[in-house]
Amino acid sequence: MDRMEFAWWSVIVGLLLILMALSGTVLSRLPLSTAMLYLVVGMAVSPWGVDLLKADVVTHKVLLERLTEIVVLISLFTAGLKLSPGLRDRRWLLPLRLAVVSMVITVLLIAGVAYLFLGLPLGACILLGGILAPTDPVLASDVQVSAPGDRDRVRFALTGEGGLNDGTAFPFVMLGLGLLGLHEIGDWGWRWVLVDGLWATLSGLTVGAVLGLAVGRLVLFLRREHKEAVGLDDFLALGLIALSYGVALMVHGYGFLAVFAAGVALRHLEQSQSPGESSDRAVEKASAHPDKDVADAIAVDPQHAPAFMTKAVLGFNEQVERIGELAVVVTIGALLWSVTWHSAAWWFVPVLLFLIRPVAVGLGLAHSTASSGQRWLIGWFGIRGIGSLYYLMYAINHGLAPDIAEKLTALTLSVVVASIFLHGVSVTPMMAAYERARGRRR
Repeated sequence: MDRMEFAWWSVIVGLLLILMALSGTVLSRLPLSTAMLYLVVGMAVSPWGVDLLKADVVTHKVLLERLTEIVVLISLFTAGLKLSPGLRDRRWLLPLRLAVVSMVITVLLIAGVAYLFLGLPLGACILLGGILAPTDPVLASDVQVSAPGDRDRVRFALTGEGGLNDGTAFPFVMLGLGLLGLHEIGDWGWRWVLVDGLWATLSGLTVGAVLGLAVGRLVLFLRREHKEAVGLDDFLALGLIALSYGVALMVHGYGFLAVFAAGVALRHLEQSQSPGESSDRAVEKASAHPDKDVADAIAVDPQHAPAFMTKAVLGFNEQVERIGELAVVVTIGALLWSVTWHSAAWWFVPVLLFLIRPVAVGLGLAHSTASSGQRWLIGWFGIRGIGSLYYLMYAINHGLAPDIAEKLTALTLSVVVASIFLHGVSVTPMMAAYERARGRRR
């Protein structure tokens, strides 16, 4: 990279970071999302534009898998931290039904459409279902809970679904790879059911919950009893994410579920040991104080230490998540030039977004506490994005045949790009209308 090219990248990155800083106020009132602008920038720096970045799915498949993996992990932990209701709260039923019932229905419908109309083998059809079924926890931040105290049913359901189904989709990805001969599933699928299904799911959730509680309790003990381990909560967040993910993989569990469970456990610990709104007010006041000693005093206060810890961890994670979103969506835009597009995408994308997703949500939430309007809104905001790209790269790196990889890449990126634009345009007016309706009911 010569100095002029470096100068161009400096200008582009600087403008993107300024755009990110403005997104919380100026752009929040407009019918567009930052992801839409990042995608356009990615296309502009690709060979379609000024040719500063030549990203390619085949050439950079390992790098793309790792990049998307890291960003999804950070987002899953953030989503877990936002979910403040206790585990016995009935609101958990909605995201659980979405992440299990609606997820299975979505996979089956996608696989059925692909088998009947795309000419793909059964394994590739199920694999495509596993890739495209999960909603994205990164790009869906505008429809997720805005703060830990947000009690809205729709936002809670979408946040919980995005956190859970990036893990519950994994068994279907493994089944698809197994049917293609790229993963061992055992005779009659016994290994897939017991290992890839039950064990990997339960062990992932258990590892994350145990480590989240253990690390949280250790930090609170040191702060309350010894006035130690103060500050550097950023490293606590990154350390817990890496630890949960690594241990889960070592015991052959799903790391995505482990990281999400660690975030939920840390928030649950804070809720169980914090007096509630009084702690939140004290932490807000201390965080805004110019004297760092005031914040340090709250951090070791026996009453307010849990709330301070989770607020600091959540604040840092949200900032890192935004940077990760920028990097990956710009990369997606820079990938598009290298894709061999298929005409099937023109009908497949609307079938998925306008038919399969609403039907799966409607069936999954039938007879639930959600109103018909809420079910309709949840059905529309099934945002696809970085998680789908991760599963695609995971499959390609496991030896997916080039012809199948080419078709799945075209379909996946078509869905992701369409989702970024359609949901980006609709999120501001639709959520604003929803909030006005909520206000009238109250």
